[in-house]
Amino acid sequence: MLNIPTQSFPSPSSQQRVSPSGQSGRSKVALKPGHSLMDWIRFSKSGKDLTGLRGRLIEVSQEELRKHNNRDDCWTCIRGLVYNVTPYMDYHPGGEDELMKAAGIDGTDLFDQVHRWVNYESMLKECLVGRMDSIFMLFMSNLCCLPRYDWFQTDVSVHLVVYAKRKIPSAGCTSVDLEAGVLRLEALLGKMSYMIHLRLADEVEGNVAVHTAFSVGKIQVSLRKKGKTKWTNLGQPLEFHNTFVLKKERAPHYCQGVLVSKTEVNHNTLIFRVKLPPGTIRHVPVGTHVYLKAVVKDAELVRPYTPVDQSLTAAPQHPSEETDLFLMVKIYPDGMFSSYLNDLHVGDRLSVSGPEGAFSLRPLRDVTHLYLLAAGTGLTPMTRLIRLATQEMGHIRLFFCNYNYLQ
Repeated sequence: MLNIPTQSFPSPSSQQRVSPSGQSGRSKVALKPGHSLMDWIRFSKSGKDLTGLRGRLIEVSQEELRKHNNRDDCWTCIRGLVYNVTPYMDYHPGGEDELMKAAGIDGTDLFDQVHRWVNYESMLKECLVGRMDSIFMLFMSNLCCLPRYDWFQTDVSVHLVVYAKRKIPSAGCTSVDLEAGVLRLEALLGKMSYMIHLRLADEVEGNVAVHTAFSVGKIQVSLRKKGKTKWTNLGQPLEFHNTFVLKKERAPHYCQGVLVSKTEVNHNTLIFRVKLPPGTIRHVPVGTHVYLKAVVKDAELVRPYTPVDQSLTAAPQHPSEETDLFLMVKIYPDGMFSSYLNDLHVGDRLSVSGPEGAFSLRPLRDVTHLYLLAAGTGLTPMTRLIRLATQEMGHIRLFFCNYNYLQ
């Protein structure tokens, strides 16, 4: 009897499930004249008080959130941030009824079902009421299961060690950003996210080394000191330091990558190779994607793309490519974001997020025969999965369909 797991790969928001025009199956309503996206951007930047709080940010309790649940007074919560979406009602492409489904409650799950790639933080910036008072809640009652960290030093280096207290997938799970003396580490542990966020006690070199002991669940980040000073502490804790929360509670974190090359796959598909900053490392687990963000025609747009294996490019390999991202992008003539990417030149910068998505390799543990179906750029999430599967499976079949535009 076949055991068919619930489809979760690509993720519901991935480009592999989005039609060329950007629609994802959701219903849309006809908006009144003067209520387009650009009209909303102009309105939100007009200086009007859209929250009713005259610029104050407040801490919101569950009880307070529930009070604001009607058409003329509608608050909702997305990833721990509370927004007054009342002014946005007439601008919402899905209509008032869809927005009201999240009235007075945590709307994160509803939002992710349709809008996961939308940059709500930018779009609703002027509607921000404050933060839920439960954002720092830990989601496990058994403290012995919570990750922890420690550190040690030598004369020339500092080492941060995270003890995940569980096995770590061999595909990796760590994102590290070191910039201007601030260290941010996020470890994806299933559906949970553990974060270290510190302003370091002293100066370090720009490069970072990450070593992971997968079977024992240990992550070690090594930094090289600029001097031989003995540190008395690791640094000053910053926002969300030492927190362990559901991954969906974290907003995507972006770094500035540089476009190194564009390799043509066919007439409308390219592979973009993006080099990350020296202090940035992205271990993107198989089945997850990253977001690219850009300002296009005065609007901030975000789209998900699944990294592919670098073996798909014919470019010569060298050590620096180990930390580069390779993204396969289909260019749509009427696609605002893909057209923007197509116009980029080597050396241009791109905002790249850390890994997103909830694909689990657990259903593949006892699989001996793997069959994959892909069409067009739907191949992208398959490439790294195939590379991983060849290490443990003896029978892999890929059925690939492609449209011949000449016929």
